[in-house]
Amino acid sequence: MEQTLPDLGQFTEQAKAWLQSVAAPRTEAPWGVGDDSVAVFESWTAAEEKAHTDRISQYERAKFDAGWGALSSPTEYGGRNLPLSYTLAFRRIEEGFDVPKRTEMFSVTQQLVAPTIAQWGTPHQQDQYVRAMLRTDLIACQLFSETEAGSDLAAVRTRAVESDGTWTIDGHKVWTSGATVADVGVAVCRTNADVPKHHGLTVFLIPMNSPGVTVRPIRQMTGGTSFNEVYLEGVRLDDTHRLGPVGKGWQVALTVLAAERLDGGNLGLANADQAVELARNLGRPLSDLEKDRVADLVTRSYVQRISNMRVAGAVVAGEDPGPEASLGKLLATDTMARTSEVVRLLLGRDLTSDSGVWGTYAWSEHVLGAPGYRIAGGTDEIQHNIIAERVLGLPREPRP
Repeated sequence: MEQTLPDLGQFTEQAKAWLQSVAAPRTEAPWGVGDDSVAVFESWTAAEEKAHTDRISQYERAKFDAGWGALSSPTEYGGRNLPLSYTLAFRRIEEGFDVPKRTEMFSVTQQLVAPTIAQWGTPHQQDQYVRAMLRTDLIACQLFSETEAGSDLAAVRTRAVESDGTWTIDGHKVWTSGATVADVGVAVCRTNADVPKHHGLTVFLIPMNSPGVTVRPIRQMTGGTSFNEVYLEGVRLDDTHRLGPVGKGWQVALTVLAAERLDGGNLGLANADQAVELARNLGRPLSDLEKDRVADLVTRSYVQRISNMRVAGAVVAGEDPGPEASLGKLLATDTMARTSEVVRLLLGRDLTSDSGVWGTYAWSEHVLGAPGYRIAGGTDEIQHNIIAERVLGLPREPRP
């Protein structure tokens, strides 16, 4: 039976009315008023991260219950099964209201992990996890990266050994965002060392409060601890925690990674816009070099936005955007780097010495944090390889 889609104009008016009932409109605050944070990775304490996560979850649950969350998800999970264009329309309206700023954990949970469980999970797993994650009753984190594997996810060494229906997991994961607030970790483990590395992987859903799970925050040069290392020492799980077939973990992981690349194209744009506002409110004339660098940043941010629109258009049309998503990630990290160059040029020593002036020293956290996104969400080198091989048709890198 063909679905009758709501009128998009009426949909947006209804969305605006609901948002007005739960939040104040976001007004353009005058320069020098409010929070001047432009941190790439927040420097919260554990208690602050938990409190902020709870506040976002409260809003996300209200949105879900009112029918405005999970708009593109199937109705059996509480969604409305609408095309992505409706989700994008809601997000544009939502940006105009003072709602809690979502952290990375929420896109990981709702846009990466929940759809992956819907695709690969058993009926029991789908019932247990998908709706709960879309509503954010459960928060998920990714237990993918390992120090020994680098960018080669298939080289993970964390082992899962099965005996009489019980899996024992031992290993070490690193760079895990939100591990201290997550309920479930999605872990890629090696279950067979005697086959080619891509064929010996299996994915598990690990309750983060399981005996043998230890989370240790990693201190960053910004001073914060946005990331964590996770030790898995004799973690015992029954087979209901396995996601997807044994040995098919690579395919399951790719489902998560594909969504992650689609979600990375908007990174850095808000801070780029803030850097342009800094230039407008510097209180002195800009030099020719400064004008040139600011204009370059504006141009590049528009190129990034256009690239994002192309990716979104492909998804709305039901197509796989493919390597365009990798291009979007590269543009995002480049925008962040150019933003750092501009604020260093504009602020000089005020970037590194706190003068107490609003909107100056706060940029130090952006400058220190921005290089991390050349690694996070797929390294620049990996994105370059994807574009070289799939767009330009260059020879593949030698693979032993």
